[in-house]
Amino acid sequence: MTTSLVLEKQGPVAIVTLNKPAKHNAFDDVLIAELTETLRSLEADDATRVVVLSAAGRSFSAGADLNWMRRMAGYSKEDNQNDSMHLAALMRTLCFLRKPTIARVQGPAYGGGVGLVACCDVAVASHDASFALSEAKLGLIPAVIAPYVVAAIGERSARRYFLTGERFTASEAWRLGLVHELAQDDGEIDERVGEIVDAMLACGPVAQREAKDIIRAVANRPITSELIQDTAERIARIRSSPEGREGVTSFLEKRRAAWLPPEPEVVEEEAPPEL
Repeated sequence: MTTSLVLEKQGPVAIVTLNKPAKHNAFDDVLIAELTETLRSLEADDATRVVVLSAAGRSFSAGADLNWMRRMAGYSKEDNQNDSMHLAALMRTLCFLRKPTIARVQGPAYGGGVGLVACCDVAVASHDASFALSEAKLGLIPAVIAPYVVAAIGERSARRYFLTGERFTASEAWRLGLVHELAQDDGEIDERVGEIVDAMLACGPVAQREAKDIIRAVANRPITSELIQDTAERIARIRSSPEGREGVTSFLEKRRAAWLPPEPEVVEEEAPPEL
């Protein structure tokens, strides 16, 4: 990987770390392209089951890099649109990744950094993390990340924080639903992320992909006969799939499902000889 991004694989878990601590992991066109490419490669890697998005240094991500913003100030409308579409592609790739994703938020997340958090399936943040959608203070709007942030915190809360640009605490982010868990320090963040990873690895990978699909299919939709028919067809298809059959059979037979690694053998220590 390049110096701005680090990829570490721990068995079925891929840890993607934003690695620009001196610039608070701020976005620029290079980081956006590299992160998008990395996520797409992990999407295609059958050995990867879970993706953890992390960051080095004191900040998760401060949003747009100042030098990148200076360059964009001189762009034409067409250039700005093309540039924004690259960021939009990153957010869509992360949100629609067909593998479980976890955001490990150890510090401030502003602007596009909030977008990354909102795009992940689960987010764990430290108590001293902070968040802001401060684009309006610069005469801008959080446009590209808006669909994901509004889905995470709701329209009512978005009205406040999009229009005021206020910073808000990790506790407020938890109350709004932007993050799922709070942790005291790095050690506790890693502990909670590890527990969530273990829970994800215990589930069927195909079922997880299908679960993400059905969330998108039913969210904010009226409960019509067509929607009911669609949900019935989905569960019928999954029940008759190889993974569905294996999951139910292993449960009934009280054994580990095929997607789980075998339990480690317990080697009993021999008792010392009696004297």
